[in-house]
Amino acid sequence: MTVVPSPCVLVIETDESLANQLSCDLQEAGYESILAHDATSGLQYCSDRQPALIVLDRMLAGESGLSLCKNLRSIGMRSPVLILMARDTVDDRVACLEAGADDYILKPYRSEDFLKLIRLYLKPDVDTTEQLRFGDLILDIATRRAIHGGRAIDLTMKEFELLKFLMEHPREVLTREQILENVWGYDFLGESNVIEVYIRYLRLKIEDEGQKRLIQTVRGVGYVLRES
Repeated sequence: MTVVPSPCVLVIETDESLANQLSCDLQEAGYESILAHDATSGLQYCSDRQPALIVLDRMLAGESGLSLCKNLRSIGMRSPVLILMARDTVDDRVACLEAGADDYILKPYRSEDFLKLIRLYLKPDVDTTEQLRFGDLILDIATRRAIHGGRAIDLTMKEFELLKFLMEHPREVLTREQILENVWGYDFLGESNVIEVYIRYLRLKIEDEGQKRLIQTVRGVGYVLRES
């Protein structure tokens, strides 16, 4: 019988007490947990262990968590990144997303909510052979990579989930509420502009200059994937 290894979660947290608490929660839930207490060791663990998910404090000794997140994305790290942060303003949330994070966790955190979020991001793929197509845009479910006009496009997890939802409902106008519920799984940021931020990211990645716009805004309603 083949034993499937537990997903590895890297926690990068300067506060050793909080890091140990997070690690205990993860281990009790059946995940492998590794700890790093600064950006340098966190970056090394990412290179050596290729964790399935990264929990990263926004405030790290020596380097901000957002800078480290940007660095990880720039070197091709595609694992989901969840940012631990103490403040809960729209600017803070958007800053996390713009750094390449997939989600955030507010401090002080609740174990139940924390593990619910971890399970959401580490749920196994049901079908790893499927491809979605819309015109010359292809989304490969196994690699979580888009191909547009023969050009391969790397996506973060949330970019992938958003594009997948749009491609599963081509030419159908999707409301913000539908997108939040189906992509984030809950009312992620209420009235903030998280969806707009990710739509902008997808447009920059899949719509080369001069190409027709594929993801169109329907004012006052939401978004639709359709030909111009």
